[in-house]
Amino acid sequence: MRFLKEGNERYLKSKLVSKKAYNKKDRELFDKVQLPFAVILTCSDSRVAPEIFFDLKMGDIFTIRNAGNIVDKTVLGGIEYATGSVNCKLVVVCGHSNCGAVIAACSGAQLPPNINHIAEHIKPSMKDGCEVDHVIRNHINTMIEQIKADEIVKNLGVKVVGAYYDMYSGVVEWF
Repeated sequence: MRFLKEGNERYLKSKLVSKKAYNKKDRELFDKVQLPFAVILTCSDSRVAPEIFFDLKMGDIFTIRNAGNIVDKTVLGGIEYATGSVNCKLVVVCGHSNCGAVIAACSGAQLPPNINHIAEHIKPSMKDGCEVDHVIRNHINTMIEQIKADEIVKNLGVKVVGAYYDMYSGVVEWF
């Protein structure tokens, strides 16, 4: 977590250290092995790029992205692989401000079937009403609990935490 927190501080101060251009030597190394230190489940929103707001380089994190940072069997399989085979010891569920998936779920509107499928995963986090920011935070916690309940994750003793990325300020809040 320290690397992620320090990276976000550098990002906020515009003092980035990670090089964004990768050379042939980097590609050759990553062709043979991957050594991420954390798994980050986050939203597929194009404005939410953990490699950027944590000032990381290719290979540092195992990133899983989908609309609404939903935990399902496919995501759990990715987390199990990253924690079991790649040896990541930290899983971060990172939600973000102004999440379109949460806004859609809270809208009450008739949604197309596939978007409604996403909204159905978010609706349990709306138990205390539909203030979007509150639902986002509830949803992060709900997804954390689903990951923690996974037998493989439990047996590996992986740490699972939540983070909230504020797109306006760039600040990542941890919980």
